[in-house]
Amino acid sequence: MPVPVKMVEPEYSEMGRKSRVSGSVLVYAEIDRNGRPRNLRVLRGLGVGLDEKAMAAVSEWLFRPGTKDGRAVAVRATFEVNFRLL
Repeated sequence: MPVPVKMVEPEYSEMGRKSRVSGSVLVYAEIDRNGRPRNLRVLRGLGVGLDEKAMAAVSEWLFRPGTKDGRAVAVRATFEVNFRLL
């Protein structure tokens, strides 16, 4: 499995903050052999702009790629991006 090297925290959307929405967005991504997320899509969303903010954050993440037989390979993964108002 890929190992996260850089993870960017998601920003709240203005509508999400005004609506006081909290919860998790489930994002699917393929981590390529260079450790970059590709082909992102939301599997379970919250709406109010938070789905887009979750995908924007995950698209900036960087991973040590997954390996098979000592060689870097592309890997499918899902990530839970949490939104919590304080």
